Amino acid sequence: MRIAVFNTKSYDQQFLGKANEHHNHELVFFENKLHAQTIRLTEGMDAVCAFVNDDLSTDVVNGMADNGVKLIALRCAGFNNVDLEAAEKRGLTILRVPAYSPHAVAEHTVALILALNRKVHRSYNRVREGNFSLERLVGFDLHGKTIGIIGTGKIGEVAAGILKGFGCQILAYDIHENEACKRIGVEYVELEQLFRESHVISIHCPLTPDTYHLIDEDAISIMQDGAMIINTSRGAVVDTRAVIDGLKHGRIGSLGLDVYEEEGDLFFTDLSDQVLQDDVFARLLTFPNVLITGHQAFFTEEALTAIAETTLQNATDYEQGDINEGNLVRYEAHVRG
Repeated sequence: MRIAVFNTKSYDQQFLGKANEHHNHELVFFENKLHAQTIRLTEGMDAVCAFVNDDLSTDVVNGMADNGVKLIALRCAGFNNVDLEAAEKRGLTILRVPAYSPHAVAEHTVALILALNRKVHRSYNRVREGNFSLERLVGFDLHGKTIGIIGTGKIGEVAAGILKGFGCQILAYDIHENEACKRIGVEYVELEQLFRESHVISIHCPLTPDTYHLIDEDAISIMQDGAMIINTSRGAVVDTRAVIDGLKHGRIGSLGLDVYEEEGDLFFTDLSDQVLQDDVFARLLTFPNVLITGHQAFFTEEALTAIAETTLQNATDYEQGDINEGNLVRYEAHVRG
């Protein structure tokens, strides 16, 4: 198949190129993001390979279909950036990578918790400046603390297991309870109880209409003072303005983000010589108790290898008429159902 690969960096070309040795697709790499102004690049393509911040809204989907594209191969798990209804109407198949390395994201989550708690980011900067004072660097033992995990799919399950190893009590909320989590002592509770009792709240749910701004002003008002919030799922699960207000008034003790609801114009790009135009994001950066990484949680060799191999296997399966149903995104199942 002739596949247009959008929003690519050097590592995308490296890992997809290696995986393609076993598939022999024609990969055409574009640094451009996919959006209304770049639809023309899909002319003559059988498939489009897109990433989390590519725009696959109605006009883009229709434009690709007009150009002859039949397959959208997402090299990610999330699909909230895709107009599923438009794709269904135009007969486009959507395949994704639902699981690549849950360990990568779960381990990064724990790294954010530890760094924020023990103020590693602040200590690092102090020592580089010759400041060895320990003032205002006090943390707490994770052992014995209550961690609330929202979303107990594969990533939430792995995160729960790691944090159990620290001696934490795990509360969880999910519309589907995970038996593997229950076997290690995870207790499922209602969301309000999780907010009220957790010292640390870690988000691992997908972005859906039901989870949009799940962490909002009302949720923050229930949390105990000084709670830590970690988000490595999707940015819009958190209402950024509400979180900023919570930080200003001490309701939130610390915040760790690997995602941001308006990250599309920021993340995966070097903007170090530019003035940030996003005032909300710039405000977040002023807090000493906020630690942000740029959608980095998935970024391990194992995860990148799995993403590339699954993405191209999806394309091969489609070409051969043998689609893996577990990787298929259906409008009926994810919107109407």
